Amino acid sequence: MKHCRQVVTLCLVIGLVVALSLPLWAEETQQVNINTASAVELTQLKGIGTKYAERIVQYREEHGPFSSAEDMTKVPGIGPKTCEVNKDRITVE
Repeated sequence: MKHCRQVVTLCLVIGLVVALSLPLWAEETQQVNINTASAVELTQLKGIGTKYAERIVQYREEHGPFSSAEDMTKVPGIGPKTCEVNKDRITVE
């Protein structure tokens, strides 16, 4: 009986972990338009924290819209790796 309770508890914990992580998985596929996204929305990209997000917005305001995802490397501190890991999530409409 004790073993059965442990198995049930383990299944409940695993189910809870999976249920709580589903929104994180769904967020991974969300597209971010770097020409219109707010600083908060830009932080959804991998490797982009608050400071970099603010730099992207500032760069966009000073230089106009980005024509490609790779243009993001013109923002100080953002390199090709950041663009590469986010290539499927960045749009420039």
